[in-house]
Amino acid sequence: MNLAELRARPPWLTVKAPQPGTLERLQEMFKALALHTICEGAACPNAGECFSRSTATFLILGDTCTRGCRFCNVPGGCPLPPDPAEPENLARAVAALELKHVVITSVTRDDLPDGGAGHFAACIAAIHGLCPETAVEVLVPDFKGDREAVRTVLAAGVSVFGHNVETVPSLYQKVRPGADYRRSLSVLAMAKELDPTVITKSGLMLGLGETEAEVRQVLLDLRAAGCDILTIGQYLQPSAEHLPIVRYVPPEEFARWEKEGYALGFPFVASGPFVRSSYRAAEAAKAVRSLRAGCRAKEGDGQNAL
Repeated sequence: MNLAELRARPPWLTVKAPQPGTLERLQEMFKALALHTICEGAACPNAGECFSRSTATFLILGDTCTRGCRFCNVPGGCPLPPDPAEPENLARAVAALELKHVVITSVTRDDLPDGGAGHFAACIAAIHGLCPETAVEVLVPDFKGDREAVRTVLAAGVSVFGHNVETVPSLYQKVRPGADYRRSLSVLAMAKELDPTVITKSGLMLGLGETEAEVRQVLLDLRAAGCDILTIGQYLQPSAEHLPIVRYVPPEEFARWEKEGYALGFPFVASGPFVRSSYRAAEAAKAVRSLRAGCRAKEGDGQNAL
């Protein structure tokens, strides 16, 4: 990003620099294990903060996507076959970092018959085998709406099943032309149908030209699909080749969306300029679990009163 673009940014879009050596230490570990993180691949603004907490969102199935979403910094193209050593290497990294909650995402792999669901399951199983106390959250592609692929991932044992809608339906052709809004909603609904106990999660970006009415409808659609956790953040243009930012959304507007999300019934909402789908993921999952436990306790008290 050039100096003119930096000067054009509003004052609330500033990121605190991480402690010296933090990024380098973890990057060396990931390189040694041939692992990728979406923190680096997608140029996430929270990478420094998350790495300083020894947390990361791991990117499996390579670093090349079969789709070409115009908002994403992950390169598109023809990916290599899945690395058979990746599940074990991923588990070793989780153990080394002593993570209690790990997030796994992937590039979209339309070239694979199952969209990579089997590889997700292998990674989840490897983590459970080496770190049985670690909660596993996944952020999956749409698997072309394949119910069996969703079932495969869930059966491996996940605490949180995430899939992002990213933007409003009217912008899909421009923002993510290889995707389908209704298909993304169906993936979230499938997860709830197959495992009603799993926490489901989705997110979207603002600043691409959406209207308030459109954002509100997306929130309604996500709730209708049984979504538990909602994340809303500012779209930030990774490079001059990506979609331009239409507007910078002020913090008070994000605060209004957070309030509205709770009013619509989402158990947990994170809304802010730098919020991303995996930001403080463990806190979100814990909040939903606590809320569910409280509801069960109230139901039990009510039955005892009868």
